[in-house]
Amino acid sequence: MPAFDLPPADLERHRPDVAEPVDFDDFWKHTLEEAAGAGDALVSADPVDNGLRLTRTWDVAFRGFAGDPVRGWFSRPAGVGEPLPAVVEFAGYGRGRGLPHERLTWVNAGYAHLLMDNRGQGDQYGCGGDTPDPHAGAAGGPGPATRGLLDPRDHHYRRLITDAVRAVEAVRALPGVDASRVAAVGNSQGGGVALAVAGLVPDLAAVLVTAPFLCGIRRALDLTDASPYGEISAYLAVHRGAEEAVHRTLSYVEGISFARRAQAPAHFGVGLRDTVCPPSGAYAAYNRYAELTGGQEEKVLHAYPFNGHEGGDAVHVRRQLGWLRAVLGA
Repeated sequence: MPAFDLPPADLERHRPDVAEPVDFDDFWKHTLEEAAGAGDALVSADPVDNGLRLTRTWDVAFRGFAGDPVRGWFSRPAGVGEPLPAVVEFAGYGRGRGLPHERLTWVNAGYAHLLMDNRGQGDQYGCGGDTPDPHAGAAGGPGPATRGLLDPRDHHYRRLITDAVRAVEAVRALPGVDASRVAAVGNSQGGGVALAVAGLVPDLAAVLVTAPFLCGIRRALDLTDASPYGEISAYLAVHRGAEEAVHRTLSYVEGISFARRAQAPAHFGVGLRDTVCPPSGAYAAYNRYAELTGGQEEKVLHAYPFNGHEGGDAVHVRRQLGWLRAVLGA
């Protein structure tokens, strides 16, 4: 698939206006306050046999949206006693936390690593998930992107983003973690969620975002029918006349709005032939990153002209490792 979005020179200066709700900040402030009212984030951390000699793993439970229990895998290099910087990773669309030996890059690089399960997801690929979504009954479509789509209070991503913020709180309470050095990491849906965390957690140490979903949502709906955006379009094709309500709901999870409020050092990656999450969304979030918090000089974007949704793949991961090591002094 050839490049289908804006030309590279236009992408580099792409800074679209976004229709932010006037109560965007209050909406998220009250949402997170409600979640915090359920009690401390961390509930339990039980050691598990992961079949590995060089990595120790715990099955973690923490309180997410509405105090719901959310699962995660927490791993550390075996035999290392001192507090380590932590990476909180958010998985892609339709994926759960899987099995504890699946994601070892960050722990092998010397970090404590928490992989958050996606509530109500895990059935599309991978090895499944372990966190139900008890609030998924509101009007909307069957997929996560369209659950509760008619009201921002009911939308799936209100719950998932709240879980992600609470995951950062939970990892800071785990033993052997340097709470001052916590980074949020994700690709695709995980990238959009990591960006939201950067906009909602003011003392995050770093954020690494690749091919982010939920950035430049209105433009993406005009450009692609690939899932997950295609699921929203398919919903609107049936529910004619719901556009205003749907766009209002999505405006509360727009990644550009979160990016404007972020201030942590940021690392972006994007494939210019990405037809799943169009590159203009990533560029818009990058170009407007931290503009409401005084600007952030420590940000970088790597573009891969001939890659799609996989971005730079292992080449990009190598760049992430080097960048994060420099930023965290790890």
